[in-house]
Amino acid sequence: MLSGSLVAIITPMHEDGSIHFEKMGELIEYHIDNQTDGIVLLGTTGEASTMTFEEEKQLVSFAAEKIAKRVPLIVGSGSNNTVTAVENSKAFAEHGADMLLVVTPYYNRANEGGMVRHFEAIANSVDIPIILYNVPGRTGCSLSVSAVATLAKHPNIIGIKEASGDISYAVKLAPLLNDDFAMYSGNDDIIVPLLSLGAKGVISVWANIMPKEVHDLVSLYLEGRHQESLAIQTAYLDLVDALFYETNPIPVKHAMNELGFGVGPLRMPLGEMDAPNYQKLVAVLAKYKEVWS
Repeated sequence: MLSGSLVAIITPMHEDGSIHFEKMGELIEYHIDNQTDGIVLLGTTGEASTMTFEEEKQLVSFAAEKIAKRVPLIVGSGSNNTVTAVENSKAFAEHGADMLLVVTPYYNRANEGGMVRHFEAIANSVDIPIILYNVPGRTGCSLSVSAVATLAKHPNIIGIKEASGDISYAVKLAPLLNDDFAMYSGNDDIIVPLLSLGAKGVISVWANIMPKEVHDLVSLYLEGRHQESLAIQTAYLDLVDALFYETNPIPVKHAMNELGFGVGPLRMPLGEMDAPNYQKLVAVLAKYKEVWS
């Protein structure tokens, strides 16, 4: 069972907007050195929606070679076109992905039967495990609990990234969790609450800048040291909030550049942070400067 802190890794760019592969390699080593438990590539945080298919395949191949099975490589392969999602999934599996993260088919607003068939078609097309991704704030649709219950029985579907922020929904998913189907928090501000419901970890934006702290938060909870885990969650809530002052990944990329990671610009249509939000972000980062010193 996959568990721990799985970083939704940013994609570093050169100033001309091209992918900075050398910097990506440095970030991967940074995460492995700081005990990140898995790398999630081509997610929202990685600006996958602005990449060409060729760029995506190149990045998956590069990351797979660099990671060299030291931690799992989970790759976002979803689309609102089932045929495209199947094509993506097959290609990324061939290029070295260990697992796939598949978002609900945005914009189409599929009914439950269509949603189930969409995910089943993808799961049937590959031999590597799939994690469902529920993020209605981004997609305009949500996986019903009954649809998750059906999909959880598929031998190739091993979990769900739950990013609705709705604790009531997560509570309803809890009875579905077992040794073959896990839940991962998709919200950094409620990792401990979801762990208390049986989640096995987090797919984290926060971990881009505090990988060791997020790893420790999850591992302490899973070891039964709940108060120590909660102490980490609560200690950095203002920083987590700051990473979402504007649309993700705008703040986290700005934060990483402010901290000296040198990850470069965002791709359009994402733009620079508004100056007041940026100044607030810098002020919060300064509170925790010892973490990066």
